[in-house]
Amino acid sequence: MHTEKIYTEYKKFNAKKVFYILIFTIILGIIALGALLHGPSSIGFKNSFTALFKETGIASAIVWELRLPRIIMAILTGCGLSIAGTVFQAILKNPLASPYTLGIASGAGFGAVLAIIFGGSLYSEYLIAGSAFFFAMLSSLIILSIARLKDPSPETMILAGIAIMFLFSSLSSFFQYIGTMEQVQEIVFWFFGSLSKTGWKEISIVSVMIFVPIPFLIKSSWKLNLLATGDESAKALGVNTTKLRMQGMIFASLITSACICFTGVIGFVGLVSPHIGRMLVGSDHRFLIPTSALIGTILVLVADTFGRILWAPQVIPIGIVTSFIGVPFFFYLLIRRTRGYW
Repeated sequence: MHTEKIYTEYKKFNAKKVFYILIFTIILGIIALGALLHGPSSIGFKNSFTALFKETGIASAIVWELRLPRIIMAILTGCGLSIAGTVFQAILKNPLASPYTLGIASGAGFGAVLAIIFGGSLYSEYLIAGSAFFFAMLSSLIILSIARLKDPSPETMILAGIAIMFLFSSLSSFFQYIGTMEQVQEIVFWFFGSLSKTGWKEISIVSVMIFVPIPFLIKSSWKLNLLATGDESAKALGVNTTKLRMQGMIFASLITSACICFTGVIGFVGLVSPHIGRMLVGSDHRFLIPTSALIGTILVLVADTFGRILWAPQVIPIGIVTSFIGVPFFFYLLIRRTRGYW
């Protein structure tokens, strides 16, 4: 009887987590529809809705070529950064681990700076994106190389990431100092983060690079749960902790690089979304990964929508708005929480 009671309580506990996932999915759908039907243009709610089913006219062009790509990229970016942040925090067992504290975003920023400063006649959005992606992945490979040479422990990887973050940040600042006014303006805009240059081609590229690693990460949920109990306990239960960390680092870095190479730096999402998800559904990664992804997606989509309509026709960069929205909400949850969640 006692075992049955425990099993019943366990099912109720998991049902509550599934309920949160369903609620966030519905909220995301409502916000996405609102973002699609509202914007700085004057086509109106009715025309925006009609344009969904009509392939000609100005309203249709605005909805299908401007708003819908932004919404989809916001969903992809929020989902990717949140999942990457969740994985980084799990494999490194550190609540401050994120794509930015590990230097991956700084590497991408340095790559973008190089492309802007030295692009010359080859200068293009794809050159910037390619260079940002290359240096983001290079940052993660440096971390992995140092970990393999020294010790594949969370401490080694975190310290290597912090060193890389300062290195690439310093190099980026140096090239900004020697760049022209136009180049510096472009660099600053890239570091603010923006979805304004998103198109269907970029969406297809990012979708592949984000969704290919996700099945592996979902499949590794139990191993990530065991890793939280400590390396010795996880090894005793058959988990190859070194291999899991290396694979997790590679896949999370790939997702991060894919997200930011076209959008620029969108901070805070990969750090705060996993924490909010952990407060709501606990540390079971079977539920934490999808919950964090939904929370991050909602945060990015709300931030982009506010950035488009609050100061229309000017568009506020999404990186600024995510901090304005996310930080107070995060502080509120920290103050309200009644138990440890890490």
